[in-house]
Amino acid sequence: MTVTTASIVAPHPVFPGRWVGGTSLVLGPLLLLTGVLLRLRFDFFFPAQLNAYGHHPDLMTASYSFVSAGWVLLWPGVVLLAARIGEMSRELAAWGGALTVLGLFARAFHAGVDHLAFQLAAVQGAASATRTVSETYGAFHVFSTLNAAIMGGWLLLAIGAYRSGALGPLRAAALASASAMPLGVLKGTTPLSVAAAAGLCVALVPLGVAALRGGTASRAATVAGRLLLVVAVGTAMFLFGQAG
Repeated sequence: MTVTTASIVAPHPVFPGRWVGGTSLVLGPLLLLTGVLLRLRFDFFFPAQLNAYGHHPDLMTASYSFVSAGWVLLWPGVVLLAARIGEMSRELAAWGGALTVLGLFARAFHAGVDHLAFQLAAVQGAASATRTVSETYGAFHVFSTLNAAIMGGWLLLAIGAYRSGALGPLRAAALASASAMPLGVLKGTTPLSVAAAAGLCVALVPLGVAALRGGTASRAATVAGRLLLVVAVGTAMFLFGQAG
């Protein structure tokens, strides 16, 4: 069965709460799908990705930025969903939630390597960057131990969401499809990538909307004040980051 809006959002966990968790569930999948689609026309493997950056730096920067931001923004939503699953199935909530979040950390590491590779392409040229990436592609890093978590976490989370009633069978299957998203660095878009990103949208965006709409409605002034605070803090953090 599919849980109603009221049962999705009650009781509220203190953290991440419905605002942070709900926003995460809405924005994360949409950003991910946008980034995946932006690089759809380029070949999947890293030489083509680096060559595409050489010819379309703004497009590729936007694509990889949307994807990495989507993965990072998903973690509060995963925590919120795991909390809902935990009301009925604590083991699946704990394992599914923990492995999925660890997988998101590994995705963030991959995004850092992607960024470095693109900077090499910008400074040294795509051919030199391709050679460097090719010679170091199999180098050990501690996050490689989380490859199984990247794939398995979504599967466990989907099983838990279905068994707890947080998601119906179709949307649970859509959530499980996220495990098909290619992992590693400088990965382009394949049909599986699109299916996985779209599956996350189908599974999670309605949950996020339900979370945001549930509970006691906030006053317009309170909502406006929070939005202004988010904009102010976000701007300050951006400027601080650019200052080095």
